[in-house]
Amino acid sequence: MKNPLHVSPPLSWQRVALLQPLCVALLSSTLATATTLPSAAQEFLEQPITLQAQNETVHTVLSKIESQANIRFQYSRQLIGAGRRVSLQATGQPLAEVLHRLLDPLRIAYEPISSGIILKPAAAVADVTVTGRVVDEKGAAVPGVNVVVKGTSTGTQTDGDGRYTLQAPEGATLVFSFVGYTNQEVPLNGRTTLDVNLAPDSQALSEVVVVGYGTQRKTDVTGAVARIEAAEIVNQPVQTPTQALQGKTAGVQITTDGTPNAQPTVRIRGTGTLLAGANPLYVVDGVQTTDIRNLSNSDIETIDVLKDASAAAIYGVRGANGVIIVTTKKGKQGKPVLSYNNTVGFKQATRLVEMADAQQYRTYLADMAPDLNIPNNGADTDWYDQLLRRAMFQNHNLAVSGANESVRYYFSGNLLQDDGLAIQNKFSRLTVRSNTDFTISPKFSINSQASFSRANTRDVNFGAAFQNAYRASPLIAAKEGSRYGNTSAFGNVGNPLLDIEKNNNRSYENRLQGNVGLNYLPFEGLTLRSAINVDATFNNRRNYNYQYLNDEATFLTAGGNQRNPQSSLEVTQINGSRYLWENTATYQRIFAEKHNLTLLAGTVMEEGNTTSLSGLRRNVPEDPNQWYLGTGDPNTSVNGSPVLGKDRRLSYLGRINYAFADKYLLTTNVRYDGTSKFNSDQRWGLFPSLGLGWILTEEGFLKDQNVLNFLKLRASYGQLGNDQIDPTAYITTAETNIPYVFNGQPVLGAVIRQIKDRDVSWEVTTEYDAAVEFALLDNHLSGEVTYYRKTTTDALIPVNIPALFGDPDNQYITNAADISNRGVEAALTWRNTVGENFSYNFGVNATFNQNRIENLNGGQALFGGANNVTRSDNGVAAGSFYVLKAEGVFQNQAEIDAYPRYTFFTPQPGDLKYADANGDGTIDLRDRVYAGSYQPPMYFGINGGLNYRGLDFSFVFSGNVNNDVYNRKKQATGAITDNVEADFARNHWTRTNPSQTDPAAIRNNTPNSTYFIESGSFIRLNNLVLGYTIPTDITKRARISSLRVYATAQNLFTLTNYSGFTPELPGGPLDSGIEATTYPTSRTLALGLNVNF
Repeated sequence: MKNPLHVSPPLSWQRVALLQPLCVALLSSTLATATTLPSAAQEFLEQPITLQAQNETVHTVLSKIESQANIRFQYSRQLIGAGRRVSLQATGQPLAEVLHRLLDPLRIAYEPISSGIILKPAAAVADVTVTGRVVDEKGAAVPGVNVVVKGTSTGTQTDGDGRYTLQAPEGATLVFSFVGYTNQEVPLNGRTTLDVNLAPDSQALSEVVVVGYGTQRKTDVTGAVARIEAAEIVNQPVQTPTQALQGKTAGVQITTDGTPNAQPTVRIRGTGTLLAGANPLYVVDGVQTTDIRNLSNSDIETIDVLKDASAAAIYGVRGANGVIIVTTKKGKQGKPVLSYNNTVGFKQATRLVEMADAQQYRTYLADMAPDLNIPNNGADTDWYDQLLRRAMFQNHNLAVSGANESVRYYFSGNLLQDDGLAIQNKFSRLTVRSNTDFTISPKFSINSQASFSRANTRDVNFGAAFQNAYRASPLIAAKEGSRYGNTSAFGNVGNPLLDIEKNNNRSYENRLQGNVGLNYLPFEGLTLRSAINVDATFNNRRNYNYQYLNDEATFLTAGGNQRNPQSSLEVTQINGSRYLWENTATYQRIFAEKHNLTLLAGTVMEEGNTTSLSGLRRNVPEDPNQWYLGTGDPNTSVNGSPVLGKDRRLSYLGRINYAFADKYLLTTNVRYDGTSKFNSDQRWGLFPSLGLGWILTEEGFLKDQNVLNFLKLRASYGQLGNDQIDPTAYITTAETNIPYVFNGQPVLGAVIRQIKDRDVSWEVTTEYDAAVEFALLDNHLSGEVTYYRKTTTDALIPVNIPALFGDPDNQYITNAADISNRGVEAALTWRNTVGENFSYNFGVNATFNQNRIENLNGGQALFGGANNVTRSDNGVAAGSFYVLKAEGVFQNQAEIDAYPRYTFFTPQPGDLKYADANGDGTIDLRDRVYAGSYQPPMYFGINGGLNYRGLDFSFVFSGNVNNDVYNRKKQATGAITDNVEADFARNHWTRTNPSQTDPAAIRNNTPNSTYFIESGSFIRLNNLVLGYTIPTDITKRARISSLRVYATAQNLFTLTNYSGFTPELPGGPLDSGIEATTYPTSRTLALGLNVNF
């Protein structure tokens, strides 16, 4: 059938589009003018609307409204952008309000007419520059917050200080979103400065971590990063923040002893070196350092631990052993806050070895040396009781902080005093801190952090004193009046009390640490930063030894060999400084709503300097006011050679962080390092990393389930260097002014003392990680499981060289060995809130690590520890014990005659039997075997807490499983008159007590053996806190904002089978786990107060 209507050829779509604005304008003006019905319009604009739209097009949402309100929208899809997607929820809200919420962010205007509502593009609005700062419920900055103009893809992220700058239309609404917090939509209403306080979302994971030169949401991190909050460490009665980390996170092993101001040993994912430095890098507010003992726990906001190579790669040659980033407190928005924290208590040794008393000692000597003339003076001296005491511990911190739109500030002063367990041992430290941020304009800001500390230490000659206390006879009085018991006259060791009291060793350390940084935001998304960092230390040590003779003026009886005929004063000055100049550019941008990109590029220039000078003179007067080198005998002057050290680094760094739709994650780092510690041919190295992540709970196939709240898979690869070696490690030096005879005449020449490898370079650590992170059951249960494989290649090791090279030892240090650490980390935490007033949490973490020297590649096995008790060789862990295997006790001469021949001494009945491990019929050092190591195959932490109304309670346990320790102090005897442990005195071999385990005596030629190896497994209650926060309706009467009182205990108890003082025995890669003269671990009981005004 023919169409009766004639239709002209259709216009092109382009021509229709050009006519649409004219049509809409004519339609709206004509209808609005001809039929204006204000009362009717007002009536249908008040209709209640209920709808839920999630990521739907504007056209779809308008259709839903039309069906509910029985109205008709008139619009051009193209002009208003009806294909854009929006999310909107409304429950019984007026249509006018719903339209404003839907259309205003899209810059769409609406106009009611009798037949419906006309939609058209809103009049053009000029963009304005909006700046502001985003903080959390505590007033702390929240980095990485997404700030987006509602209904658009225009957005940015807050920087490390929580600040942002954004171009937005006047009258726009900004949407602030961040994982762990509820989204906030805030209209500008004519404002150009907009500060926002985010409220936490209890149903989400809430954590931001510092990752080096920036921050990231924990959900976006593709490397292994752990965070410890200030609340977890501030109330512990410890000297250093590092001690407070024990048991808090998987993969981090911290070992301490009781020495005041001692630096704990930290190993992150095992030991990866033998001769280079094994400690992690610390970064305090951007300042890179190797020691944070100057920090006050009260000044710390967060501690982030970068555990794998991917996370630490941005630090290049300084990150091979892991990185610990410390962020100190800043001022928070609101009125100024004055806070005072204190902890006051006492400490004592957690455990002492029971030594034989006078009667047990007499019986022991009667068995061992029946002809010995044993004194009978009634003494029964407990030497540990003479040397150790109950000591005071106190820590006071006063701080004032605040912030406004232009300035943030935090000022604090801290006084810590720790009277050591040993008599006369004392440590005190005063620290002041200033953290300030200045916002000069929306584009410029300056921040600075500075701290100064002064430490005063009275050290004691504890090594000699404690060893002597273990061996000294209980039959000799310690002291009567001003005279000492003469233990050495009894053929015994020196008097331990005199060892301490006749020595005065003091050190004074001043330390300045801080930085100043300038931040510039040239345009939206780009931040340029330049910062100068400094860490300077000035240490002066003065060691005075009193004069005394072995006469009756000093001792109760004359004789023996304990004397010091001349007083002496040694003065040492050590100064060190390190400067860094860092320049970085960071660009953050969100594209098309789903693409989140952060780019970082920068340079770092670094220089370190060390100077050391010492001098000694004798016959210095006893008066402390005259303790100067100039008051001593100039003829006894000994001047130490000055030591000068300098090293420099130049580095280039870059990082890309990319997230697509908040579920596909990519992080890549690269650092190019140059260092002066190596020869010019070996100075530069490139260290890359790559991390990938996939958040499965953002996928559609997991959206509708109710068990998993969060599930992420991540994998990473990274490579790092380690240049913690002597800056002259590649330079062969000669000693001059050495006399030679040449043609019968004496001449002065030079001699090479040690050959150096000019091609020595950094050790290289390569690491692979794979992990799963999860949260389920309404986020009550969260956890993480990680598998890692870390391999160090080119580790420094001695290698034999021909004698013609001239080295006295015929070897030099070079890069040769391969060392691996592989294992699994697991952490699990349960958190719950019951009702309005009760909440609790419980967590456990465990690390399973296998350390192994894979190949020395021609290098020589390394001996270490006292009496060379450890050996590091192919196929065993670093620092493995290498000893003879003890197999019992000889009971009679017939057993000795039938046994393989001993080469180091002639055995007697009651001596230990040693296995002929190599079967050659002779017992000698070739029969040594590997017998475990101090490195635990498993270590763990358990922590938990609860809160009920104002009451809070928390605890932390830590421990090692299946490692070994060497009880060297048992072996270190030299005379038959040495005392022994009470258990040994009761059970040692005699003809009437034919023990099969304990020999008759520990002689001075007793070799290293498994007899002295014991289990190092333990579990320790590290910390216990019970606190109560006084209700505010009481404290406000005294104008106190908050007041909390608490009781705390540190190292409350330890469960272990080890017979020594402590199974925690810190040391280096070659000598950990050996107890010889270890300072006892202390138990601290204290009361504390936290008050804010």
